[in-house]
Amino acid sequence: MNKVVVGLSGGVDSSVAAASLHHQGCEVIGLTLWLMKGKGQCCSEGMVDAAFICEQLGIPHHIVDTRDLFQANIIDYLVSGYESGITPLPCSQCNSAVKFGPMLAYAKQELNCDRIATGHYARIRYDDQTQRYQLLRAVDRNKDQSYFLYDLSQDILAGTLFPLGEQTKEETRRIAAEFELKTASKPESQDLCLIEAHGSMAAFLDQYINQKEGDIVDLDGKVLGKHQGIHHYTIGQRKGLGVAAPEPLYVVKLDAVMNRVIVGNRANAGRSDCTVGRMNWVSMVEPVSPIQVQVQVRYRSPAVSVTVIPIEDHRLKLVFDEPQFGITPGQAAVLYDGEIVLGGGIIEQVKN
Repeated sequence: MNKVVVGLSGGVDSSVAAASLHHQGCEVIGLTLWLMKGKGQCCSEGMVDAAFICEQLGIPHHIVDTRDLFQANIIDYLVSGYESGITPLPCSQCNSAVKFGPMLAYAKQELNCDRIATGHYARIRYDDQTQRYQLLRAVDRNKDQSYFLYDLSQDILAGTLFPLGEQTKEETRRIAAEFELKTASKPESQDLCLIEAHGSMAAFLDQYINQKEGDIVDLDGKVLGKHQGIHHYTIGQRKGLGVAAPEPLYVVKLDAVMNRVIVGNRANAGRSDCTVGRMNWVSMVEPVSPIQVQVQVRYRSPAVSVTVIPIEDHRLKLVFDEPQFGITPGQAAVLYDGEIVLGGGIIEQVKN
């Protein structure tokens, strides 16, 4: 019988992943990671719901304390990033450093199992021609989470299943109801667990970063207002600036050295290129010459055409076919060829 360890967060998606595999005859073991210190929906209510699902299915449930790992790789990473004037993307970092790698290692070392599964909406297939595992978008484009999974290694993809990748969210809800799972009608969780636990990213960051008043200035350096900490702002932000102007203003740059938030009109927030580092090539080997593909620079942004130019130290220069709004250092730039995730990395710097 096939054995698989299923990561259970206590949500409907991971519950259905476990129930579906169990229904197919797999020997399923539930595994929940305890991520955050203190109270948070994903780690208190979530662990209880995950335990209940395992009881419903009649499968064992393991809880692994990964709070220190989460603190070092996610919380400390976020705080240092925001302090330096970038907007880090925690989810891809969490998937590679905190969730998938440690889950697969625990499954192999403690449970004598070489496969894990999660409730993510994405797909994996093996390509005989390239002899690589490919990461693909989910069938349900509205729920597709491949953007957050670009940093997974070939070893992790080889040992991972995404049972929901071929179905829609509506089908997941229907299956949960058919199995009479406790989580069938559980509300959708936030994209970011820290927001669930603290109410907002600003509230979370204020626990770690002292509010330091500074100037909000235009591109000529004219002071337009005051801010209470650059960590409250991100590139492309319009709302909450608290300054009056004859036209809408957007954050175009965060100056950590001078503690300034720099604003301009929408055209000023457009960028024609950027550089990307910390690349992970998923479905192809690292290119040695320019290639024309698509890139997604935010989770909810569309993929757009881009020329990828390899530069020194395994980094890339991305030249957009058309200027893009709100290119943000710290966020991920994920490269696609249609539905295939080619690779991705972290936006380092932007130029006009």
